[in-house]
Amino acid sequence: MDIKIAHPNGHCEGSINITGSKSETNRLLLLQALFNGFELKNTSNSDDSKVMQKALQTSSDRIDIHHAGTAMRFLTAYFSHIQGRSVVLTGSSRMQERPIQILVDALRDIGASISYEKEEGFPPLKIHGKKLAGGKVELPADVSSQYISALLLLGPVLEQGLELHLVGKITSIPYINMTLSLLNSLGVSTSFEGQLICVSPMKEIKKDIQIVESDWSSASYFFSMAALSETAEIHLTSFRKESLQGDSVLRSIYDNLNVSSHFEGDTLILKKENKPLPTSLKLDLSKAPDIAQTIAVSCYGLGIGCDLVGLHTLKIKETDRLEALNTELSKLGATIKVTENSLHLSPGINFKENCSIPTYNDHRMAMAFAPLALKIPLQIEASDVVSKSYPDFWKDMKKLNFQLN
Repeated sequence: MDIKIAHPNGHCEGSINITGSKSETNRLLLLQALFNGFELKNTSNSDDSKVMQKALQTSSDRIDIHHAGTAMRFLTAYFSHIQGRSVVLTGSSRMQERPIQILVDALRDIGASISYEKEEGFPPLKIHGKKLAGGKVELPADVSSQYISALLLLGPVLEQGLELHLVGKITSIPYINMTLSLLNSLGVSTSFEGQLICVSPMKEIKKDIQIVESDWSSASYFFSMAALSETAEIHLTSFRKESLQGDSVLRSIYDNLNVSSHFEGDTLILKKENKPLPTSLKLDLSKAPDIAQTIAVSCYGLGIGCDLVGLHTLKIKETDRLEALNTELSKLGATIKVTENSLHLSPGINFKENCSIPTYNDHRMAMAFAPLALKIPLQIEASDVVSKSYPDFWKDMKKLNFQLN
């Protein structure tokens, strides 16, 4: 379904209840399955988390996780350790183009039995579960943090625990720290010093309630709406000032784009300020690549430039996000260029109205471009793609007086 979006007056006021972080939810779902003993609250209602939960509960020997990259990585590790269980783990056509060999090789190093059903290095995977001893394993440090987290989450149930040596420059450290913090919250002993991460084995974990913090990636779109508005006061629940999520860096980034934010309890309040804007923004987003699309569109809508680096992981997401941004922002009138790991947008206001933006099977393309309707009417194609991470997104936009039809 395609949606036309406009905003009548540029004033955004309202309260939005964003559900739990997809990243936290999927990690905790895996740990819940491994240890079977704690309750989860405020879990994500995203497609990815639903797919993850269904996969962990099914007895099927063929599991399709569709577009869910996190589920593919985490479940590869999980099923490799489930004794006596054989499964084929597959996904969408795009998922079958996304590399997974680095994780498979690391799991094989600790005894996993995994083979490729089709092309070497890519899903679908044939996994024959067996009890893994664990021990020492080596992994390139500049790969997707999901590979690293998949191994770390398995660590406490391995007989010898896990000693993970990362080789090279480490990227996406906040996601690694999130995984370790969630393990710590369940009583698992971990350490992260230099290039070495250790996870100790654990027979039982603390059996208590785990409350998932709301999703900062989803919050990013409301930061963008506040930035592009004439006036704004947007209340977002339920967030923590001391967050495990790397995307919480949004607060300091959008302060440069005239969005102030403060906490009242667990409610995050965004307000539009009227101050001179910078001519351009320079950011290293290697620790928070998922908000790159949102920031690029915000800067374009404000008429300022940006130089975003540290984006090499965007090439292997639901789509090649850098090329998709290049194509769609150029269509709208932007002067932009991208490399293998960076995006460079020139300052200037040149808006072409009523453009239709394809979403490339990528939820973040849809939601990153939607706030631009505060500046120009536009159309978002295949709008239901948002269900991957934020099914209520369009409904929540209406609460801020956006007109959708």
